[in-house]
This record gives sequence, C-alpha cells and structure tokens, in this order.
Amino acid sequence: MTPVLAQNWWSLVIRGLVAIILGLVAFIWPGITLAALVILFSAYALIDGVISFVGAWKASRAHERWGVLVLEGIAGIVASAVAILWPGITAFALIVVIAAWALATGAFEIAAAIRLRKVIAGEWLLALSGVASILFGFLIIAFPLAGALAIAYLVGIYALIFGVLLVALGFRLRTWTKSSAPASPPMAVPIQR
Repeated sequence: MTPVLAQNWWSLVIRGLVAIILGLVAFIWPGITLAALVILFSAYALIDGVISFVGAWKASRAHERWGVLVLEGIAGIVASAVAILWPGITAFALIVVIAAWALATGAFEIAAAIRLRKVIAGEWLLALSGVASILFGFLIIAFPLAGALAIAYLVGIYALIFGVLLVALGFRLRTWTKSSAPASPPMAVPIQR
C-alpha cells in the first residue's frame, strides 16, 4: 500500500506551482503594495489550506494518519482569513501573520517528513521545505520593520524555493508510486502437447 501523500503527488505539484507563481509575481512587481501583498498571501494560504484538507480527507478514507494535514489546513485558512478580514492590517501585523504561518507550516512539514522517512525515499525534500518555511518565518521576525519591497522580495525568495522543492518532491513521489505499483500477474500461456 502506498502512502496517501505519494498517491496524491499531484497536490504537492499544484501547491509548488502556486508558490512559484507567487514568487515570480513578487519579483516581477517589486513595488507591490501592502494591500496586494495581503491578497496574494491570503490566496496562497487559502489554496494551501484547502489542499491540505483534501489530503486529510483522502488520508482518513485510506485509514492513514491525517491530523497533521488538518492542522496545516487550519493554519493556512486561518492565516488567509486574518489577512482578508482585516484589509487595513499594518505591516507589522502582516509580518506576524506570515511568520506564524510559515513557522507552523514548517513544523508540520518536518513532522510529516520524519514519519515518511521509513516509507519512501526523498522525504528529505519535504523536510527541507519545512526548514525553508521555518527559516523564512525567523527572517521575517528578525527584520519586522523592513519595507514592503523587502517583504515582497523575501516572500518571492521563499515562495520560489518552497515551490521548487514541493514540485520536485511531487514528481519524485510520482516516480516512486509508478515503480512500487504491483506488477500485473503474468499471462497464462497454454501448454501445447
């Protein structure tokens, strides 16, 4: 039996592609306003949270552990809601929301990688994306008064690194599920006498 995460490799690729798009937007339009950054972050956190809930639902149907995915989904949706419900949010409050989300997401990803290490090869990519999330969260906390332009670049760097790692992990899991799929039984060849 393959883990639900491996069976749903495509969800990691989608999450990674969305992160890459977010990163590219942050670099293409570096003068992005705080309001636009709030909307971009909120959209990404919402998509990330919903995809985590879908993964949790599929894991529960397969009788596998799903609690961490639910917590990650809640973290994403709560971060999205906070950013959207308070559009006049200050730069400092946005930094706190983004940092808390990155730290929580990173911790959940590292925990998932630790559980997966006995099941699949390549779990280090998930752990590395968790480390990237935690480092990003600490960088945001360390420089809270950086301007919106610097925040946009930090978000861009983080999103690109995180996105590439998730896409790589997704395709690695895709390859793994194909190579670990049970082979079809050999065809019976009639014996001629």
